[in-house]
Amino acid sequence: MKRLSELEIGQKAEIMSFEKDEIFIKLMEMGCVPGEIIKVEQKAPLGDPISISVAGYHLSLRLNEANSIFVQLLKTHN
Repeated sequence: MKRLSELEIGQKAEIMSFEKDEIFIKLMEMGCVPGEIIKVEQKAPLGDPISISVAGYHLSLRLNEANSIFVQLLKTHN
């Protein structure tokens, strides 16, 4: 497993779990729930924040928020 903050632009992953901190309820309310597929869409020039697509919409996350989400990278087929 990796942290969402470690993914590169264009990579897709499945949300697996969260670190146990106060942010996970906020993230779940925004559609970041275990089993959901996410894709890293953009990163700011200095890397913070990042933009992801999840549950049919785009969401911007600070790196500390993305760091608390554990994901399983999906294999891409070309």
